[in-house]
Amino acid sequence: MESTQNIKDPSLPHAWDELQAGAQSSDWLQPEAHRLAFADPEFLLRRETRGIRFQLEMLKPDLAQTEAGIEHTVVVFGSARFVDRATAQTQRQIAAQSGQAQDIARADALVRNAEHYENARLFAQLVARSCSCLPKAEKLFICTGGGPGIMEAANRGAQEAGDISVALNIALPHEQHPNRFVTPDLSFKFHYFALRKMHFMMRAKALVAFPGGFGTLDELFEVMTLVQTRKARPVPILLFGTAFWKRLINVEVLLEEGTISPSDLDLFHYVDTPEQAWQAICDFYALNVPK
Repeated sequence: MESTQNIKDPSLPHAWDELQAGAQSSDWLQPEAHRLAFADPEFLLRRETRGIRFQLEMLKPDLAQTEAGIEHTVVVFGSARFVDRATAQTQRQIAAQSGQAQDIARADALVRNAEHYENARLFAQLVARSCSCLPKAEKLFICTGGGPGIMEAANRGAQEAGDISVALNIALPHEQHPNRFVTPDLSFKFHYFALRKMHFMMRAKALVAFPGGFGTLDELFEVMTLVQTRKARPVPILLFGTAFWKRLINVEVLLEEGTISPSDLDLFHYVDTPEQAWQAICDFYALNVPK
């Protein structure tokens, strides 16, 4: 007897059909025992199902990146408050017209720090263009937190070089939207900081930390601690902007007080140009790619 069934068809009705049917109701967030467990937001948001949410946040970005052929990333961290040079100069002109000393000082800082934005942009361009000749399985892709500032600059640089890039965004009380330069299919949103930071490290082959605030420091020291304690394999950890980082962190105090070992100073390196940063990564992995 000739079958009319496709062997690839699922043996059970597609769950999406039932999920969509249930979503038509205007009271879809109201408790309902009859609702499918995976289609019940109230159930999935219970304290007892937190482990399931952990697993989902682990799986979704991992599967999507695997399907996109992304196995190696260069993670770029830095302030979400920096802007590009043109925007900074416009803000400075507006502040000058206002005559307010506080506004002018803030605008001056934006102009000064626009250099970091532009360097992050150039660095991402350099990575993308240098890796364009490599097989996809060996390529390094730019990965950021997906927000504004330095994150935007790095995603922007990758896009300008004709490459895709990854964004691992986080849901915050003051909503943070992905920047417009992120590759849409590779823009992921997290609820849990811990899972987001784990994803940063899962594929990271290098970390480039530009000047930033508490978030940048949190991410930087987590990576340094993982490598120091051998919970993660050594990767290049590059502090971009020597003057900023040496002014902010006096590692010599840690060494003098015995809270770190002399060898811990080898966990990171200072760089000041996109070329220095990319060269440090190439040297670490003995990459022979055009600059």
